[in-house]
Amino acid sequence: MIRARLLRRRGGGERRHPEDDYIEIDAAELTGVLAAPSWLRDIGLTAWLLVGVALFLVGAVWLLSLTETIVLPVITAGVIAAVAGPVVGWLQRHRVPRPAGAILLFVAVVGFGAFVVYIVLAGITSQAGDLGSHLDSAKNTIEGWLKDLGVDSDKAKSAKQDASSSTSQAVSALLSGLGKGVAKLSSLVFFLAMTALSLIFLLADGPTIRAWGESHMGVPLPVARTISRRTLESLRGYFLGVTIVAAFNAVVVGLGALLLGVPLAGTIAVVTFLAAYVPYLGAWTAGAFSVLIALGGAGTDAAAGMIVVQLLANSVLQQLVQPIAMGAALGIHPLAVLIVTIAGGALFGAVGLILAAPVTAALTRISADLSRARAEEERQTVSAPEAAAPT
Repeated sequence: MIRARLLRRRGGGERRHPEDDYIEIDAAELTGVLAAPSWLRDIGLTAWLLVGVALFLVGAVWLLSLTETIVLPVITAGVIAAVAGPVVGWLQRHRVPRPAGAILLFVAVVGFGAFVVYIVLAGITSQAGDLGSHLDSAKNTIEGWLKDLGVDSDKAKSAKQDASSSTSQAVSALLSGLGKGVAKLSSLVFFLAMTALSLIFLLADGPTIRAWGESHMGVPLPVARTISRRTLESLRGYFLGVTIVAAFNAVVVGLGALLLGVPLAGTIAVVTFLAAYVPYLGAWTAGAFSVLIALGGAGTDAAAGMIVVQLLANSVLQQLVQPIAMGAALGIHPLAVLIVTIAGGALFGAVGLILAAPVTAALTRISADLSRARAEEERQTVSAPEAAAPT
């Protein structure tokens, strides 16, 4: 409470007036009077910290966007190296020098990629001759369905023409977007070459690079090791979960293609498996590929059946496997995986689609580890005086 004294001015015998009275307050008593409450100060400090973090992230993303020509290959190589690193370590434990193991693994990855591209292109080429006629048949079938539903003949023909023009426009837009994407990378050859070079170095010198990064994080070394270990575990766990889901989808779609009599069922299964590594967009790409192969090789009915199979494999049936796979691999709920993946894709594009879920899982695990370590330290601090006390 502020203490004050009421003083009066007196002037040589003059009569006192109320206006001559004044209050004297000790300046030391004013400390904290006009200060904001502690809860308001905490909110303000937190708000400014969030603003600072947001500005830092915006600046970092802006800088990375300016250097994406080199950043994207390094990120791609880093993700592959994080997932494939244990294979090189296994080869090293079996007396294969780490650089040699890195080169062997790189050659295997390149060979597998070339094989996949070959079978996909061969599948499309083999059905290209029949695809056009089946597309015309599909448009005629749609026109017949509309007439059966009571739609006017002229309107049905108009819908057929609109479908044909929309298909042409979609193909043109897809090719245009692909061309712009390749041009944006400056050079596809440079992208692939830089990714390959970065991958070889990261596979060969992974432990050394990791140790250097841990020593330059600016945190205690045990904390830095926890961060790097949990990040790598989350990346590997995420891709393990994706692999389980991809294998399940590939089996379901492959069996569906066999039952429907669709040619190249093995190729469709492989494309479905690989496309699952690109969240959400990959499912649409694999679905479109399988439907086109079914349409070109088995007709409209098989294509309609393949659409049903793809919808079942990527929705109802996948929900039976995904919670178990992702829950065990990442330790976070599948709904959280969905939310952060979509948000990451909206903010950071393809890189965000792939890295959002494992980064979220890593942050969750790192936070849990640090909380447990802090609780253990506090428990030991409390128990130490009790143990030292005389009995």
